[in-house]
Amino acid sequence: QVQLVESGGGLVQAGGSLRLACTASGRTFSINAMGWFRQAPGKEREFVAAIVGSGSITVYSDSVKGRFTISRDNAKNTVYLQMNSLKPEDTAVYYCAADGSSRTIVRSPNYWGQGTQVTVSS
Repeated sequence: QVQLVESGGGLVQAGGSLRLACTASGRTFSINAMGWFRQAPGKEREFVAAIVGSGSITVYSDSVKGRFTISRDNAKNTVYLQMNSLKPEDTAVYYCAADGSSRTIVRSPNYWGQGTQVTVSS
């Protein structure tokens, strides 16, 4: 099994920045892709960004493209999400995810973190 622990959430004003981190433990050798999802109150969980392998492939949702950057430090088994130009609509619980396949990380990853709250005030 793989365990994922997120950190870095908090409260920030619109236009500000936050960096989320997610560290994996356990059977980390089985992980090929990692990503971030978010769930706002009353809404379904949605895909935010994913990174595959050493980081040569990254994917973003249209709503965050150009503002968020996903990166990965494989030596530390950690994935980061740098969030800039934050908007109130970015307010959500952000979840880290991991999977052995790049084909499923966007839709149905096998492993999930517990989530970290990000609140953007206007």
